[in-house]
Amino acid sequence: MSEAATMETTRSTKSDMGTAKSVAVIGAGASGLCTAKHLIEAGLDVTVFEIGTQVGGLWCYNNDSGRSSAYRTLHINTAKNMTNFSDFKFRDEVQRFPSHWDMHAYLREYAEHFGVMDRIEFKSEIKSVTPVFDPGKDDPKWELETVDGRKRTFDNVCVCTGHLTKPLHVPEFQNKFEGEYVHSHYYKEPEPFIGKRICVVGIGNSACDIVSDVCVYAKRCVLVARTGVWIAPKLFFGLAFTDITERFMKRWVPEWFRSRALTFLIWCVHGNMQKLGFPPITQKVHPTSSATIVNDIAYDRIFVKQGIDKVEGKTLHFVDGTAEEFDVLIAATGYLIELPFLSPDIVPIENNGLKLYKRIVPPEWPGLYFVGMANVTTALNVNYEHQTKWVREFILGNAELPSREEMHADIADQDEFIRTNYKATPRHMIEEEHLRYFPQLKKSLKEALARKRRAVPRTA
Repeated sequence: MSEAATMETTRSTKSDMGTAKSVAVIGAGASGLCTAKHLIEAGLDVTVFEIGTQVGGLWCYNNDSGRSSAYRTLHINTAKNMTNFSDFKFRDEVQRFPSHWDMHAYLREYAEHFGVMDRIEFKSEIKSVTPVFDPGKDDPKWELETVDGRKRTFDNVCVCTGHLTKPLHVPEFQNKFEGEYVHSHYYKEPEPFIGKRICVVGIGNSACDIVSDVCVYAKRCVLVARTGVWIAPKLFFGLAFTDITERFMKRWVPEWFRSRALTFLIWCVHGNMQKLGFPPITQKVHPTSSATIVNDIAYDRIFVKQGIDKVEGKTLHFVDGTAEEFDVLIAATGYLIELPFLSPDIVPIENNGLKLYKRIVPPEWPGLYFVGMANVTTALNVNYEHQTKWVREFILGNAELPSREEMHADIADQDEFIRTNYKATPRHMIEEEHLRYFPQLKKSLKEALARKRRAVPRTA
């Protein structure tokens, strides 16, 4: 970096009082650690607030924060070479698809290596985040209050609390089923379900993992898939499936070719999904990955149903006209976004979606950013890096956001894309196809940097 560029960066990290701009990062999971790391490197005064005593968020099994949905057999779905951050690789001895123990250790090492650990205040649950400035007139200032009554003011706040914490319950299942009802968030291990008749509702990654977990111990095991799905394998010809698909999952490859290639490869391994009992795919769906579920279906350990018509006591009536009695219903029905420390007047939650420009910025409130509030079609850590590097330039003052009207128009366009292409379910409200989203971030940042340069008068 040139001397002039260094001086410019140094100036941009300073507040009006001549001290480094302060940033509060809420959450010490993967997104929070990534955000803090990049902002610390930029010379910002960063404080991370973590509700529990551990880093790693959902990857910390039995995290004392109470926010982790990890179960004992959980592994990541993307190979480690795709999952790691770009500047910090997994150790060579870590298995190809790391477990939650591997992920937790990796994130702890990441935090220690880049000096993030020293910036974390553990056991610091945030009670409220309140603006103490007049948008459009004053520079951003945000007051954070913890549940124990401590209050501090920051120039910027990055919310990195994730969206996989508050279980989405289906009232008909939760309130009418008279057997044991469990949301997948609270599932940890299969032993409590030995010898029981179990129905798992859902077709996401957690549903597939859990139903394969319990089926070898269960007296009877049924999986209810209410939508179509492509279940990708973990390995193909001995290679990680994601290593193969990454070769043609490029922006310059036509979407129709990517879709057909992916469909063909999955068919080569798992065959026709409808012949396994799943409904046909009528709209885009978030990808699911499993190494075992297709074999479990083939071995009659798992039986697939396409929907529940009604619930009577312990009896589930399926849409195919059959009915069975179950001891346990496990609802892998997803999660709801919650922001208990933010007023809905600041960031309203509508249909489980947030009105955020580029999934990051609330148009009316400068200085407030969200990292990780998107369900992307690649490794989440990759998304965190893209979003954090985008956020960094705005906090440094090197980039300028478009007008509120332009940001709201962009949000409306994104909402329309979701409505047009995806089934109207809560999980899809924050869906982002990375081959579409990452170039959008890059383009919008380039425009924002140019906008800032035009707005700043040149001095002699």
